[in-house]
Amino acid sequence: MSADEPLTLSSDDDRFARFRLIGWWDQQRLAASRALVVGAGALGNEIVKNLALLGVGEVLVADLDRIELSNLSRSVLFRTVDCGQAKAEVACRRAVDLYPEMRAWAFHGNIVYDLGLGVYRWADVIFGALDNREARVAINAAAAKVGKPWIDGAIERLSGVARVFDSAVGPCYECTMSEVDWKMLEARRSCALLTRDEMTAGKVPTTPTTSSVIAGIQVQEGVKLLHGLPAMSGQGFVFDGENHHSYLVDYARLPECLAHEPFGDVEVLPWSVATVTGRELLERARADLGSGAVVDFNHDLLSALVCPQCGEEEPRRGSLGKTTEADGRCPTCDGQRAPMLYHTLDDACPALDVPLAELGVPAWDVVSARAGEQQRWYEFGADRDRVLGPRVGGLQS
Repeated sequence: MSADEPLTLSSDDDRFARFRLIGWWDQQRLAASRALVVGAGALGNEIVKNLALLGVGEVLVADLDRIELSNLSRSVLFRTVDCGQAKAEVACRRAVDLYPEMRAWAFHGNIVYDLGLGVYRWADVIFGALDNREARVAINAAAAKVGKPWIDGAIERLSGVARVFDSAVGPCYECTMSEVDWKMLEARRSCALLTRDEMTAGKVPTTPTTSSVIAGIQVQEGVKLLHGLPAMSGQGFVFDGENHHSYLVDYARLPECLAHEPFGDVEVLPWSVATVTGRELLERARADLGSGAVVDFNHDLLSALVCPQCGEEEPRRGSLGKTTEADGRCPTCDGQRAPMLYHTLDDACPALDVPLAELGVPAWDVVSARAGEQQRWYEFGADRDRVLGPRVGGLQS
């Protein structure tokens, strides 16, 4: 055969032929699956790469950061020419290069405050690939509310851990947190709870070999979940790369943990947070539940910034995730201002007649309405196409 002669493949040597030698393997199930990958750094790169090689059909990658030169030694999907570009977008493009039939979407933003719960409801499997407690708590809460298990990964130096949390049947991430963990989380949220530039740096010492090991275990657990096979729910795979020891640990569910309550039946409304006002949402809740109904959001929303030093107050609406330390500086005395926050929509809520997006409610979110013991849940379904489109690459359907 000459170098220019095209390769002819036999009918039994398709792209996924070796996978089908596994007796329980269902390639069609993987092709129809949807994965959410939160984080597109070293772990996220390996997870996304593996999902592409496995033929997973739809993937949404969420990350706040942009590519730096130091990322290239640990991120298989990034190149020098990508520096300065959004990690999530580049990861999606390279995944589609690996598997052109994949449909991939990128979310470039703060996943704690700006990633709506509709994405979590959409996904069949959720992967956590971030390096801070605040993000893990956010993923854990979202997964619990929509009734989905999620697969967490953490790496540092030559070691790491992969673990599966399913709050419906066992311990969740918050159940594993110690008093020290909570204190460190509060320290991260300290200084008026504002998002600070150094919090997004993500400077964790690690190697590409460690991320390959942990991400490989994460995706393997994801494949098992997608096939309905037993996974290591409530357990962690601990990898000690210095001595090449590995073992499983069992986590205990804390009876007092509050992060296990799922939503009930969610009603998908043809509404968008970009156009529906707080008053309209409140009227809908009261039409369903009665005149005393209120609406609870999934995130704290900002109403004002107040300076405790000089007493100056500035009305301000929007996502807390988009409020920086620089925004928090008082223009009068340069002191650190504190945010005035609210979580519930009622008659006293400020700016009832502006769209929910201006209040800081993320696109494609799910909110809960309550009146006494009655509850309803609403998904802003008109935002789905906004969040999931346009997709990055892929074959046109």
